[in-house]
Amino acid sequence: MKTIIINASPRKSWNTAQLLREARKGAESVGAETEYVDLYDLNFTGCRSCLACKRKGGKHPGCAWKDDLSPLIDRILAADALIIGTPIYYGEPTAQLRALMERLVFCVAPYEPGSYFDGKVDVGLIYTMNAPQAYYETSLRPYLDNIERLFTMALHGEVRTYASCDTLQVKDYSQYDMAYFDEAAKRAHRDEQFPTDLAECLKMGEELSGWSRS
Repeated sequence: MKTIIINASPRKSWNTAQLLREARKGAESVGAETEYVDLYDLNFTGCRSCLACKRKGGKHPGCAWKDDLSPLIDRILAADALIIGTPIYYGEPTAQLRALMERLVFCVAPYEPGSYFDGKVDVGLIYTMNAPQAYYETSLRPYLDNIERLFTMALHGEVRTYASCDTLQVKDYSQYDMAYFDEAAKRAHRDEQFPTDLAECLKMGEELSGWSRS
């Protein structure tokens, strides 16, 4: 049982990373072997449209372009579960996650019926954002649902999501041009809500790895 956990945030110790560490604990608690990847440490681009993955008689599945992402894609396709965390910037996941999605989805999908990938990888998506919960539900969720559909199409598994909203962005707001935000309210919300977010991500790691094992 293998679970790959990917931090698609440029920050290695803040909200997204903390939630992913809990998900990792959850996966390991049910016996999964885990691999944790900081996506921003890798050197890669989005899809180059070389079409090598579409050539008849080619090596399938997998991405033929050689950089730091292609072996990670191979490991994802060989895993049982995948958990990705990303902050939401201007209503979208990070550019690095978008690049990963381009490469991963494109290399398993021919331009005809069927798939190059005949396995199944269950997926957990953890979103962190400054936006409040209500805005996420009404404005962001419809767009992010499409990301979930892409992972379902590519990896053929269950997809679960969790959103951590209205997050505390920095330790000291007075050091930044962030006058729109009430630091006291942000801290109060974090104190009340973030422990629940951590617990839910721990549960995601447990349950997602449990599904894949059964």
